[in-house]
Amino acid sequence: MKTILITGSTDGVGKLTAIKLAESGHQILLHGRNFEKLQNTISEIKEKTNNDKVYGFVSDLSDFNSIKQMIVDISNKFSSIDVLINNAGVFKSPVTQNSDNLDMRFTVNYFAPYILTNGLLKILKNSNSSRILNLSTAAQSTVSIEALKGNEIISSNIAYAQSKLALTMWSFVFAKVNPSITTIAVNPGSLLNTNMVKEAYGQYWSSADKGVAILYELALSGMYKESTGKYFDNDNGIFSKAHNDAYNEEKINQLITETDKILNEYLF
Repeated sequence: MKTILITGSTDGVGKLTAIKLAESGHQILLHGRNFEKLQNTISEIKEKTNNDKVYGFVSDLSDFNSIKQMIVDISNKFSSIDVLINNAGVFKSPVTQNSDNLDMRFTVNYFAPYILTNGLLKILKNSNSSRILNLSTAAQSTVSIEALKGNEIISSNIAYAQSKLALTMWSFVFAKVNPSITTIAVNPGSLLNTNMVKEAYGQYWSSADKGVAILYELALSGMYKESTGKYFDNDNGIFSKAHNDAYNEEKINQLITETDKILNEYLF
């Protein structure tokens, strides 16, 4: 039995993956922004899977203090986490910036997993064989540092693509710095049938089950234990090359330096 934390797991691929993992008897830590929706999801998954080892944590991932509180709450209750799936993401948002005037896509899709993962690093390392899956996308675009800092307003599409590339670049860095943890960036599939996709594009290409299946495999299968620091493209069903910037040392160093500056300003 593994302890598995999935962010953004009250809906879409995150929820469906939680159900599949709970059916296999694993201990599931759900995350949601809305308390009532989270409680309903916990009850639904327990009933559907006959698994009582389902827990929930509330956090608004656009709020750095809320993320910090969730880190404390999880760390107080669990001494180790075997798998962290950074699934939560935002594409369209009625509010384009958070309270710190940072773009919502960068905040939720990149800064939040960066903060959460590093905050849970100690209990991730307490696992004998921990894994992190960072949900990327095929639509990766060169990161504008000014947009990252909240100084440049860009469209939802571009902000989403840039934030997901930032997450992918950091995944590779994190994998090098933490070799004991298997860290994989994964595009679970383009235009899967989820509310976020339908809201953004009004159509979908594939069933959400396609994303669920690969996340389940990457989280648990022994064949991926040595695949750290790689990018899995589920559109083609193979490990693939990410955007060129993900291998550009200068751009990676600039991204991480600026990220740490921003977090030092707003997080502490």
